[in-house]
Amino acid sequence: MTDTNQQIELLRFTTAGSVDDGKSTLIGRLLYDSKSIFEDQMEAVERASQSRGDEEVDLALLTDGLRAEREQKITIDVAYRYFATPKRKFIIADTPGHIQYTRNMVTGASTAELAIILIDARNGVLTQSKRHGFLATLLRIPHLMVAVNKMDLVDYDQAIYNQIVQEYTGFSRKLNVQDVTYIPVSALRGDNVVEKSEKMPWYDGPTLLHHLETVNVGASLNKVDFRYPVQYVIRPNQNFRGYAGQIASGRVAKGEKVVVLPSGLSSQVKSIVVAGQELAEANVGDSVILTLEDEIDISRGDMIVRTSNLPQKSNRVDATICWMSEEPMKPRSMYWVQHTTRLVNGFVAELNYKIDVDTMHREAADTLTLNEIGRIQLTTTQPLYYDRYQLNRGTGSFILIDPATNNTVAAGMIRGRSQDIGQLREGEVDTAPSRPKSSNVVWEQEGISLAQREERHGHKAAVLWFTGLSGSGKSTIAKKLERQLFADGVHTMYLDGDNLRHGLNGDLGFSSADRQENIRRAGELAKLSFAHGNVTLACFISPFSADRRFARQLVPEGRFLEIYVKCDLDVVKRRDTKGFYAKAMAGEIDNFTGISSPYEEPENAEIVVETDIQSVDDIVAQIMTELKRRGILAAA
Repeated sequence: MTDTNQQIELLRFTTAGSVDDGKSTLIGRLLYDSKSIFEDQMEAVERASQSRGDEEVDLALLTDGLRAEREQKITIDVAYRYFATPKRKFIIADTPGHIQYTRNMVTGASTAELAIILIDARNGVLTQSKRHGFLATLLRIPHLMVAVNKMDLVDYDQAIYNQIVQEYTGFSRKLNVQDVTYIPVSALRGDNVVEKSEKMPWYDGPTLLHHLETVNVGASLNKVDFRYPVQYVIRPNQNFRGYAGQIASGRVAKGEKVVVLPSGLSSQVKSIVVAGQELAEANVGDSVILTLEDEIDISRGDMIVRTSNLPQKSNRVDATICWMSEEPMKPRSMYWVQHTTRLVNGFVAELNYKIDVDTMHREAADTLTLNEIGRIQLTTTQPLYYDRYQLNRGTGSFILIDPATNNTVAAGMIRGRSQDIGQLREGEVDTAPSRPKSSNVVWEQEGISLAQREERHGHKAAVLWFTGLSGSGKSTIAKKLERQLFADGVHTMYLDGDNLRHGLNGDLGFSSADRQENIRRAGELAKLSFAHGNVTLACFISPFSADRRFARQLVPEGRFLEIYVKCDLDVVKRRDTKGFYAKAMAGEIDNFTGISSPYEEPENAEIVVETDIQSVDDIVAQIMTELKRRGILAAA
């Protein structure tokens, strides 16, 4: 039996319903009739039923795990149960149906491929029945089963069943669900659960267990897009370096070309190892160790993908979340974002609306409270590598964690790239921001041309745009480079973000709009300096790609060199020469890049330097060499 077959034979499903709809009894009946419980378990349930004075054995006790729950006759947790038949293995998530436990259903249904929604035949379709259907489709569960339970209490009346089916069918048409199956059952009596019921000869469909055994499994698994989040680096000796993890989606074979994110370095799969044995290939859900042909610096949180099939990358995503904390959501407060194995800082930049799960209507809101669901724009300080939840549940989901308590406060599903400032909407042309100008003005051409200035200076004009996190070393490098250029007779101009904010940009704050305006003015100033034949050294965090594109398009092609001063966030936090990071993490500074505001890493910078592993002298020499290679400076 192959790993693939083992994966296909496992069905994860969840149950949901209103109070006393019989979820636990149904699961108990499945376990009992499929002979999946031991004699001592059954004896314990019989004793418990007798002690409570029940007339019949309460099969619900097979799944109610907590004594307090038994005493109150209310199940309040997510109980996972396992059983198997000759045809398939099953994992059940028994989730509560109470309105205050929406978060529990989200938890239990997050990995399910089928949802059983129980409806009490006496009560018909309730608001909670619709809520559970909505949540199931929101979580992209591909199969819904509506089990109309307690048919024995309505004398197995076909008309009542038909009325419920008609009403729920009308409701389900509003949902994005393709497969809905209706089955009349009596969990207490066992009708149509495992065996066909003689009491309902008018029903000619499958039993509940037969449907569970034959429903198409694997429909929600993405078997195309290879995504391998690295969990752990394995180094048992100097001759072996492997990367352990679980394949979130797709498949991989020995010899395939892959790329490692975020570094972008490429290699080939050297081997796929499981329990000391090598495999030719591995598939979604398999936990394996990969080794690569090349020595690449890879750590937990990195993602290995196929070279020709990359995920989306962004630190601003559009998402739907379910709030799971008793403490209300605090927009723009810092949370940890756990996405696959990658943990980054992030915050809710915008709450678009919350969803009334009873009516599915959108409502304006300032925050989300326990069990509420809303649409947000999430900003992270480092980019996420994701697919839309609709396409890939593994890489399209995340959780938010309160850094103060380490509690999970929300579960989220990524809809796509955020439409916030600095990001392009789907289908939008990639252009630089517009350049406003005053009315009734005419551009005054310089009296001395750029060519004349360059001939006099003995070098070409250029804009060297240093970008990177605060504390990464931009100014240190630029100042030492300028001293070297000055010593060589090069005409320079040095622009520093902090210096401009003392005067020209002193009226600007650090919101996204103000950051954009800050770079717009800096870019225009660099353009004027360039026109005078200078090698302009511009040091700005400039966290948004769109703003750097704007600055680039102000000067001729080939004369703008983006220099990415790269440094690990943990390193710049430790440096913190100005004390800004400490204040930002304490909440004393808002919109601080790397902590409460994102930094969009350059993807095609002309020069990349790494100050946590390179010396300043080596970096200056590297830049000087590149300037001479490009003909901006005369070769020695």
